[in-house]
Amino acid sequence: MLIVRKRLSPQASFNATLVLPFELRQKSRLRATVEGGEEIGLFLERGTVLRDGECLQADDGRIVRVVAADEDLVEVRCANLDALARAAYHLGNRHTPVQIGEGWLRFAADEVLAAMLRGQGASVRALRAPFEPEPGAYAAGHHAHSNEARLSGIIHDFIVRGGDGA
Repeated sequence: MLIVRKRLSPQASFNATLVLPFELRQKSRLRATVEGGEEIGLFLERGTVLRDGECLQADDGRIVRVVAADEDLVEVRCANLDALARAAYHLGNRHTPVQIGEGWLRFAADEVLAAMLRGQGASVRALRAPFEPEPGAYAAGHHAHSNEARLSGIIHDFIVRGGDGA
């Protein structure tokens, strides 16, 4: 079994490919299978979110490239940017991970959310594609999450404790 504890930036060459949906790319501890059938165990820093194209280094030195799997998504388009911003607001208000593209929003398939957006006049369609949602406002920094280690990009978990900031 490949054991991985280290993240790398994208590399030109790699030894194996690990295809995962977004849900599994958020796990810091994971047992999976790379293309070709070899098992891999991830032991990464808590709060890790693996991105498409990112690479990992196994304990034996091999490089594993992460690939975002195709998933069932909903794509939203609107008549104008104001309407698109409104759709983004309503998705964000529901803490829905959203991928933002030029003139569109994508989120994991959810008929309730799709119906809400249709009701606002948005054009909504189902598709299968890799999902790379925005990392969140606090992804570049670190913030507290209960008594756990730092997490990234989960805005609703941002908490402020007593006056000492702890």
